Amino acid sequence: MAHHQQPAAAVIGLGSHLPPRRITNDELAARLDTDDEWITTRTGIRARHWASPGTSTGDLAVEAGLRALMSAGLRPEPGAVDAVVLATTTPDHPCPATAPAVAARLQLGTAAAYDIAGVCSGFLYALATASAQIIAGQAERVLVIGAETYSTILNPTDRTTSVIFGDGAGAVVLAATRDAERPGVLLGVDLGADGSQADLIRIPAGGSRQRANPDDPELGDPYFTMQGKKVFTAAVTRMQHSATSLLDRIGWSTDQVDHLVGHQANVRILKALARQLDIPEDRAVINIDQVGNTSAASIPLALADATAAGRLTPGSRVLLTAFGGGLTWGSVALTWPDGLTVG
Repeated sequence: MAHHQQPAAAVIGLGSHLPPRRITNDELAARLDTDDEWITTRTGIRARHWASPGTSTGDLAVEAGLRALMSAGLRPEPGAVDAVVLATTTPDHPCPATAPAVAARLQLGTAAAYDIAGVCSGFLYALATASAQIIAGQAERVLVIGAETYSTILNPTDRTTSVIFGDGAGAVVLAATRDAERPGVLLGVDLGADGSQADLIRIPAGGSRQRANPDDPELGDPYFTMQGKKVFTAAVTRMQHSATSLLDRIGWSTDQVDHLVGHQANVRILKALARQLDIPEDRAVINIDQVGNTSAASIPLALADATAAGRLTPGSRVLLTAFGGGLTWGSVALTWPDGLTVG
């Protein structure tokens, strides 16, 4: 009987897109009870991008997806990929999912397409799912996108959330390979969740919990809410444990991690995470100062910025880790691919 080696999933394309409208701290300070020093000291954020009215998550996802396809040397045409996985907290509509429309606009034919709702961990959940499809032989190539328009769900009078979040999209193309030693291969995944703390990060209104309660006359809160202090502690703890568990499983020490790419939630969280993992701060990729917290788009945007800056070199060992609402968390380890340019 012929032996068929199980394929592995490797990154072959990377793209990103930010809406052109850049919002500085001073612009927010003009209408909120805050100032540049307050925002920078507490978050490390100096600016973020917000989509203009009329621009949706799907619009940003199409741009990032197209650039990732071009980076992979693929034309946007039927058969380019077998699936499109879109991680987002801000879909274009509650129903249907946004991914099928994104796939259609990218001329990808009848490729499977679905959304992943993992909030700020969503991109790593999507990466894990896409990788599993490839390993299982269900797909040869998958376009994985993280895209958000958080500006559409922020309470404009709430300075604690309005100053933190930005809009944007990032994407990678995963492809099957029989060479498990090839740079770019995903070497391991760790995912976790704790729904008992779902209330720490949520939008109270708009879902079936509200609509199924006809006795409740209140429309509820349609805006994003977050219990910041509890989230801070949980984020550092969960990402540390997830990353450590994954490193133990694949046999990497923290000394061997060349680049720590954590979810860009808050610069103090990123630095605390590096300390907890005993990874020097200068190995942590940080771009939150220019883009804010872009939730599911955060990690691919950080990868794109680091690649464009020449920080991620072929074969370097990269540890991705994220934490988000749900609660959800996850980590992915890979070696960085050879010859990858950001689309």
